[in-house]
Amino acid sequence: MTELGTGLDRSVRSFDRLFVGGAWHEPSSDEKIENVSPSTEEPLGTVPAAQQPDVDLAVAGAAAAFEDRRWSGLSREARAQALLRVADEIDSRATEMTHAFTAEVGAPLALSAAHHQMAAAMRRAAASQVHQVTTEEHRSWDGQSGTVVREPIGAVAAVIPRNGPVANASLKLASALAAGCPIVLKPAWEGPVSTMMLAEALAAAELPDGVVSLLPGSRTLGEYLVGHPGVSKVSFTGSTAAGKRVMQVASDRLTRVTLELGGKSAGIVTDDASLEEVLPTLIAGSVGNSGQVCSAITRVLISRSRYSDGVEIMAESLARLNVGDPFAAETDLGPLVAERQRQRVEGYIAIGRDEGARIVTGGGRPKDLDKGWYVEPTLFDQVDNSMRIAREEIFGPVIVAIPYSDLDEAICIANDSEYGLSGSVFTSDPELGRALARRMRTGQIFINGAGTCVAQPFGGFRQSGIGREGGLEGLEAFLETKMIVDPAPSVQG
Repeated sequence: MTELGTGLDRSVRSFDRLFVGGAWHEPSSDEKIENVSPSTEEPLGTVPAAQQPDVDLAVAGAAAAFEDRRWSGLSREARAQALLRVADEIDSRATEMTHAFTAEVGAPLALSAAHHQMAAAMRRAAASQVHQVTTEEHRSWDGQSGTVVREPIGAVAAVIPRNGPVANASLKLASALAAGCPIVLKPAWEGPVSTMMLAEALAAAELPDGVVSLLPGSRTLGEYLVGHPGVSKVSFTGSTAAGKRVMQVASDRLTRVTLELGGKSAGIVTDDASLEEVLPTLIAGSVGNSGQVCSAITRVLISRSRYSDGVEIMAESLARLNVGDPFAAETDLGPLVAERQRQRVEGYIAIGRDEGARIVTGGGRPKDLDKGWYVEPTLFDQVDNSMRIAREEIFGPVIVAIPYSDLDEAICIANDSEYGLSGSVFTSDPELGRALARRMRTGQIFINGAGTCVAQPFGGFRQSGIGREGGLEGLEAFLETKMIVDPAPSVQG
């Protein structure tokens, strides 16, 4: 059995205070979040578990900051410069944040580093968007005129998942702050240290009091935050089931919501695409971060005439992936973030077997790792799109291969889903790729690629969510529209 971590410092810092309204405060209780390594199953440290009084304090500070316009009242240039300061502070902490992300979430070091580069890039993009967004527009109609004003919506509650703490937090923080909104953000129970380091970056950037709070805590705390009467907007990323509950809670006060939820995204490989070239690229977009990505391409559609060849190439690509210590340079896939997530993934693998699908490769735990919440990258064939493994989000390194007869059937299979978050088309004909992409009912589609483009609008159709994050559309989600009608012209006698 392989022992991880000999001679390598995997420790992360503990925190004893909460970041409330831009300053460090004593928590309202002694309850702690015990941070556990998903690769070694050893304790890493603790952070305070926020409670309802901490949320009350943070929301009150955000509401006060909104009412006196200490943030939204700043010039566009001042807000943009503040966002750039945050980006610089993230950059200066990138090494430590990358180490913490790998230690507490289990992502390989290269992926962790990319997440923090992306987090800083989001701030810089939002700083640019501050100047691009249109907040006033004069209109004339039927002898009347007026001004359409778009203004900050108010205090924001944001809740993020565990798979990319700093990047997920930054996507919401950057757009909300660019729009002029104070924000209270609740990170997931797992992976709290990375976001507390982000809080240090925010503190160093010296934003006005009350504008930002980061409160790690339980799901119950998240529900309390979402339903808080001082909140005007909710931005949530997580599972579809949790998103439905968020929407239910927010509906009591008709609080505005943006929901970025689950996915079961399809990748269509056309007959003119080289299987040897495109399938390894597709694999990276399918099981990266051990499949713990909402936009992962988990349904691979290949024509019947090339199906067997395609399945063989994918199996070979998956078998070559190095699963192991996320701190090792040669590692491609680390562990799942939590033991319960591994249990969930293994449960779906068992469901696939019971449904009659065939495991081509993977399906178990790596035999050389006796610690950590690892699952082998797994490929199923003999899959029908009606099977649960083809319809439900697994959130692990599990791919299903589905055959199609022609491209019309491929589109039907791709669109036959409760989800619609991402997708891919692989073809040597860009025009064909664009034509197929327009027929796919999903929020973001790559031609000859896969991933998540958060610099541009990202979100889903159907049960993959409501609204968009990233780009100008993500900023505009934090604005409310007001119509100011000019006085009617005097009637001449």
